[in-house]
Amino acid sequence: MTSTILSARDLQFLLFEWLDVEQLAERPRFAEHDRATYDALLALCEQLATEHFAPHYRKSDTEEPVFDGEKVRLIPEIEAALTKFAEADLLGLTLDAEVGGHQLPNVVASACMAWFTAANIGTAAYSFLTMANASLLLAHGTPNQVERYVTPMLEGRFFGTMTLSEPQAGSSLGDVVTRAVPADDGTFRIFGSKMWISGGDHEMGDNIVHLVLAKLPDAAPGTRGISLFVVPKHLVGEDGSIGERNDVALAGINHKLGNRGTVNTAPVFGGGAHTPGGAPGAVGYLVGEPGKGLSYMFHMMNAARLGVGMSATTTAYTAYLKSLEYARSRPQGRRLTAPDPTAPQVPIIEHADVRRMLLAQKSYVEGALALNLYCSRLLDLQATARDEEERTETGRLLDLLTPIAKSWPSQWGQESNSLAIQVLGGSGYTRDYDVEAHWRDQRLNPIHEGTHGIQALDLLGRKVLGGGGAALMALAARIADTVGRARDLGEEPAAHADALQAAVDRLGEVTLALAGLGDPERTMANATVYLEAAGHVVVAWMWLEQLVAVGERTGDFYDGKRAAARYFFRWELPKVGPMLDLLASGDTTTLEMRDAWF
Repeated sequence: MTSTILSARDLQFLLFEWLDVEQLAERPRFAEHDRATYDALLALCEQLATEHFAPHYRKSDTEEPVFDGEKVRLIPEIEAALTKFAEADLLGLTLDAEVGGHQLPNVVASACMAWFTAANIGTAAYSFLTMANASLLLAHGTPNQVERYVTPMLEGRFFGTMTLSEPQAGSSLGDVVTRAVPADDGTFRIFGSKMWISGGDHEMGDNIVHLVLAKLPDAAPGTRGISLFVVPKHLVGEDGSIGERNDVALAGINHKLGNRGTVNTAPVFGGGAHTPGGAPGAVGYLVGEPGKGLSYMFHMMNAARLGVGMSATTTAYTAYLKSLEYARSRPQGRRLTAPDPTAPQVPIIEHADVRRMLLAQKSYVEGALALNLYCSRLLDLQATARDEEERTETGRLLDLLTPIAKSWPSQWGQESNSLAIQVLGGSGYTRDYDVEAHWRDQRLNPIHEGTHGIQALDLLGRKVLGGGGAALMALAARIADTVGRARDLGEEPAAHADALQAAVDRLGEVTLALAGLGDPERTMANATVYLEAAGHVVVAWMWLEQLVAVGERTGDFYDGKRAAARYFFRWELPKVGPMLDLLASGDTTTLEMRDAWF
C-alpha cells in the first residue's frame, strides 16, 4: 500500500540517484556505513512512524495536554511511541561512536527523521528537542555534564528542552532578565520566567534537562551578557540517581493553534515552589564560559532551523499525499467534453484545476525536501572536510542557505497545506480529515526558531551583505555548474537552465543595488521580499538539479519529476521578476507608514 506519510521512492531518488550519499563512505567518519545500512534504517523509521506515531496523530491533536496546577498530563500513546523510538536506538544517529552514537551522515539521518515529523510532529518534537539538547552539551558541556545528563537522554530516560524566550523579550534575546546568582558550592541559583517552552514539563521519563539562558550579576548588556545553564527538573546525584525536585514549576501552559501534542509551557525558575537544598532558587550548572550562552545555543538553533524547515516540508508533504489520495478516490462531475450528463462521475483528479493544485503542492514539497536534504549533506561535507578551504567554502554556502531552508518551506508549505484543504473541498474544512490539522501545525513554522522576518534580516543583512557578497557568489557558482549540465541535456532542461541563470543574474544585480543605497533602513526594509525571491531561485535550482539527475530515465516517477519541474519553472519562477523589480526600486512605503495612519 502506498504511504500517505511520505514517499519512500522520492527519498530513495534524492539520496541515492541525486545526492549519491553512498559516496560519503569514502570519508573516515562514515566508513562503517553502506547502502544496506541506510536502507535498513529508512525502512525501520518508516515502520515505526507508520505503526506508532501516525495512529495517534488525530487523538494527540484533539486531546491536548492538560495542566492540573501540579502536573502535565499527556495521552499515553505519546510516551509509548517515544519509548519505541528510544528502544530502536535512534536518539544518537549522527553522534560520535564514543558516546554511543552511530556516526550516520546527517543527510541520511534527516531522511530517517522526516518519517516521524510527517507522521506526528507533536509527538516527534519531544525526541527532537532531546537530541538537540544532547548535541549541544556534547559540544560545550563538561565530561561530568555529559555523563550526568547526556547519557540518560540518549537512552531515552531523560528529556531535554531549549529554554530561551521570556514574556517581555520574545525573539529579542538580548533583553532576557532571568538571573543566575553564584552559590558557594560552585553552582548557580536561577530566577526568572520563561515563555513558549516546548516540552517544558510532563511526566514522561525520569527527568527533564532544561538548557536556560540567564545573566550573571556582572553581565554585559545585550546578547554579550547571556550565559547558558543546565537546570534539571530533578537534581541528579554523582551516581546518577534522581534526587530532590528543583525549583522549576509552571505558571501555566499555552494552548496552540497546532502541534498540540507538544505541550507548550510558561515555566518559572526560582519562584519558591520548591527549595532544593533548603535554599531559594533553581539549581543551575554553567555550560562553558560566562557570556557565551547565546553562541552555544546557536549550535542547537542552527540545526533546529534546518529541523524546522524539514518539519515544514514533511507537514506539507503528508497533506499533499492525503489530498492526492482523496482526489483519486472522490468522484464528482464529468469532463467538460462529456456528451452524456448521466454518465458516471469521474474522480476529481481528472479536472484540470485539481491537477493544478496537486502539481503546485508536488512542486513545493519535493523541491523543499531536496533543499533540506542538500543542506544536510553540506553539514556532512563541512564536518568531514579534507582541508580548511573545503570547510570554509561549504560553511559559507550552508550559512547562506540555512535561513532559506528554514523559511521557504514554512511559507510555501503553508500555501501547499491550504491547497490540500481546497482539493478536499467541503471535507477539507472538517475535522473528519487530517488536512486541516496539518494546516494548523504548519502555521507555527514561520514563527519557530526565528520568524520569517528575522530569517530575512539574517539572509540579506548578515549572510549576503555582511560577507561582502562572497556567499552569494559561491551560490551563483554552484548554480552555474548545474545550469551547464542542464544545457548539455538540451530541450526542456536547457530552457529551464536559461530561465534560472537569468533569475540568478538579476538577483545579483539587485543585491548590488541594495548594497549601494547607503541607508541601512532602506536596504533592509524589504528584506522579506528578498528572502522570498532568493528562496524561489534556490528551489528552482533544486528542481534543475533533480532534472539533471533524472536525465533520460523513463517511467511514471521520472515523468512526474519532469512535470513538477515544468510547473515550478513556468508558474513559480516568473514570480521572482516582480519581487526583484520592487527591491530594485528601493521602495520606502513601509518606512514612510506612520502608526497613526493605521
